[in-house]
Amino acid sequence: MSDVISDYQKWKEQGEGLRAQARQAMENRFRALLTEAAQLADEYRADFGGQLKPPAQITAFRFKSGVRPKAKKAAPAAKSAAKTPAPPAPAAAAPAKPNPKVVALQKRIAGARKKLDDAKAAGAPTRPIEDKIYEMEDELRLLAQA
Repeated sequence: MSDVISDYQKWKEQGEGLRAQARQAMENRFRALLTEAAQLADEYRADFGGQLKPPAQITAFRFKSGVRPKAKKAAPAAKSAAKTPAPPAPAAAAPAKPNPKVVALQKRIAGARKKLDDAKAAGAPTRPIEDKIYEMEDELRLLAQA
């Protein structure tokens, strides 16, 4: 009888060790896949100018890239421009046309803010509207940086 109990205890210890190893392996794989997904999203945004949409099952993951490859390319150009004097820019005389995407997004944000004010006045839940405004403002910020 004590043989069965000791065998069971050994089996349980081995199972716990295997469980810990499996947990560590899954966590490492998860982190590696997320890192790869983030790199792919950066590359896609840099090459094609848009953001990848996650599958419908994923609703809470948000990735915001801290590195902007386009900004790095502009830095060497600024150094070379500082060395040689630049002629006055004729673009300063003519006002630049605003990006139509930016204008449309600003209109959507204004409409959503009005809807938020109406919802607050009515005492309705405002969280979904606030989230939508946040997403649109984030998109506007990304357009402005591009």
